[in-house]
Amino acid sequence: MALYHAFEVLIAIHITLGAPGLLCFWLPLIVKKGAAQHRFWGRIFVVSMLGAAIAAMGMATLSVIAPMPTHPHLIEHPEFSDPELVRVVFGWMMLYLAILTINLAWYAWSCSRNKRDMASNRRPLNVALQVILTVAAVNCAYQGYMIGLPLLMGFSIVGFATVATNIHFMYRRNPRPIDWLLEHIKAIIGTGISVYTAFFAFGAVRIMPEAALSPALWSVPLITGLLLILYHQRKVLVAYDRRRATAVRPAKAAVGAK
Repeated sequence: MALYHAFEVLIAIHITLGAPGLLCFWLPLIVKKGAAQHRFWGRIFVVSMLGAAIAAMGMATLSVIAPMPTHPHLIEHPEFSDPELVRVVFGWMMLYLAILTINLAWYAWSCSRNKRDMASNRRPLNVALQVILTVAAVNCAYQGYMIGLPLLMGFSIVGFATVATNIHFMYRRNPRPIDWLLEHIKAIIGTGISVYTAFFAFGAVRIMPEAALSPALWSVPLITGLLLILYHQRKVLVAYDRRRATAVRPAKAAVGAK
């Protein structure tokens, strides 16, 4: 009973911190980029996601240790009465999503903070988060393989891709002035993908536990988020190229005049 009560407390903390983040995710995308409101709501979103993800890590750890005591409502469920399935789906998979959320939220904030000194993104904590996410992604794929859940193996690719692109930027020798913003967009929207995936996958656990394994619920946040990333990155790149072209024309004209 003690574990169950601890689990319930973590759920309450997770919901309290995470619910505002679900709403705040959209506000920085709507308001003017770089403005005070954009920065304010962005900070609220990042802090909310970090807090909710830390609580989710606690929930996931308890689910790994004691899958059925923390999920007594699943004991007689036709599919989730298997403790190992509960341990993997509500334990290891949730832990992976929580770590992915922390990685992306912290990285998004770091890219923005270090935009004038991009080498600072290679600080030990940021590097450690890439290693931790890699381990979590490997474990997620392994756990999915062991119980025959291709969904877990497939979603682990998101973690590997996140680490690969993060590391590429962090150790890039000559990043463009705009690269930090492209990475910020990727990471902040990626955080939204992670948290909305967790919300859709686990939010209806009490009502429909089988929904946690629905590919449809997993694909909606992923596809929507990827489209948002491509749209906003494209918008930034077009504006950047236009500014560069405008700056080059007077220089060419001055050279021609000579």
